Amino acid sequence: MTKLDLNDVTRYVENNIKDFHEKRLAKVNSIKLSDVIRAKNPYLFKAKNVTTASEIIDGILSAFLSSSEEGIFGNWLERLAIYINQAVYGGQKAAVDGIDLDFVKDGKRYLVAIKSGPNWGNDSQYKKLIDQFNTARKRLSTSGGKVETICVNGCCYGRSQDKSELKAKGNYYKMCGQRFWELISGDPNLFIDIIVPIGHEAERQNQEFNVSYGNLKNRLEKEFLLQFTDEAGAIDWAKLIKFNSLTEVKVPTPKKGKQIK
Repeated sequence: MTKLDLNDVTRYVENNIKDFHEKRLAKVNSIKLSDVIRAKNPYLFKAKNVTTASEIIDGILSAFLSSSEEGIFGNWLERLAIYINQAVYGGQKAAVDGIDLDFVKDGKRYLVAIKSGPNWGNDSQYKKLIDQFNTARKRLSTSGGKVETICVNGCCYGRSQDKSELKAKGNYYKMCGQRFWELISGDPNLFIDIIVPIGHEAERQNQEFNVSYGNLKNRLEKEFLLQFTDEAGAIDWAKLIKFNSLTEVKVPTPKKGKQIK
């Protein structure tokens, strides 16, 4: 074990946090109206008596981007966790798909599948994780490894359910938040210490993002008005529902200066 150097972690975060911001910005710049229209239930807007393009675009765009950002930042956090574990315990990528870390700590071998948060999957995805852990165990046993193997579903944020001793969930342990970061680093305070460098240049990065987001919102509202409102300016709910529901329905690009009737 090598003692964790927080200065190294800070430098890594400050040098790499731009990747998150760049991918977040690239996502905003690539969004099309069709992406967001199909991402939200149009019946809900009708039930809530939504009458303006601005309300619809606001509602679906914020939810669409929030989900996207969770995924982008979750992947970034997972890479940070792998970097830290490699620095402290020499952890490596496991040979089995779905398992992100393979390292030895206190005489025990840990196989860790890293997820962003605690509520990351459905029943079939958890079953697949169990299968992956079982496969990894079999490979280790056939290779002659005699060290006790512990499988862990590690979550970058959230709480572990048990306050005292963790109980295995099937064939693995679930460690979230503080317990996860301590497991991979040996530092019980790391989950707090990493918050400062993560905010590196956040204000400047968000200024650029906000400009692009404002432009995107204006563009989508303009396209929505042209494609899904009638001559009086009312939302054409039938056209909107068809576009949301039927793959064969194509909304033509309106000619410049004209509205679709």
